[in-house]
Amino acid sequence: IPFKGQVLNQIANYWFDAAKEIVATHVIDTPDPNVTVVKRCEALPVEVVVRGHITGSLWRAYEGGAREIYGLRLPDGLRRDQKFDAPILTPTTTAAVGSHDEPTSPAAVVSTGRVGRKRWEENQEKALALFKAGAAAARARGLILVDTKYEFGVLDGALVLIDEVHTPDSSRYWMADGYEAAFKAGGDQRMLDKENLRQWLLERGFSGQGVPPPLTDEVRVMLAEKYLELYERMIARPFERVEGQIADRVAANLRKAGRL
Repeated sequence: IPFKGQVLNQIANYWFDAAKEIVATHVIDTPDPNVTVVKRCEALPVEVVVRGHITGSLWRAYEGGAREIYGLRLPDGLRRDQKFDAPILTPTTTAAVGSHDEPTSPAAVVSTGRVGRKRWEENQEKALALFKAGAAAARARGLILVDTKYEFGVLDGALVLIDEVHTPDSSRYWMADGYEAAFKAGGDQRMLDKENLRQWLLERGFSGQGVPPPLTDEVRVMLAEKYLELYERMIARPFERVEGQIADRVAANLRKAGRL
């Protein structure tokens, strides 16, 4: 996907910088638009997904009749893309490479020993605080932060935010100005995230199992345009396209920063 690495890295670092008021992060340096140098942490074996609306996989489970999920009891009568009264926290177990993460519950995270109770309580508190900050910033820019994934680690005994944060790969974003009309009509939201690609794959019969269909240039460009639009809305400045041989530039910038 053109410019994807740069977009994700720069959005993540924008938010890692903002997140420092809430929780420590693993970031050391960003010597290149495509590179983040980070501290090595012990990753917690749980991903935390915070959801402000019922959509995506949660909606598909709900539509299929599920009401007890992630240790939560969801009421009858919800509609696709409906906003929750308050964000909910839905953890998943971290799977090995090539496998899928599995839904779990806050109680099971502790009872199975994946994360200690005190650490898990802190984890939940920080995740909800990050989502509150992200949702407020998105709202101010004409966006809705629908849901997002957070990953945390431990360094020197302290909880640390790792991986990425509030990017279009780890988060779902909708355009705010069309949300209400689309919701009332039962139509699709205008999305500025990876869900555009997921829907393209679903339309072609691929839902994560087997061999995916090859991506066309058209869909690659479409997703790049969505990511660039999100970047410019979220960061509130034009995207500076860095073209050319990325590997050579990265190596030169790492040497310049004394990292290589």
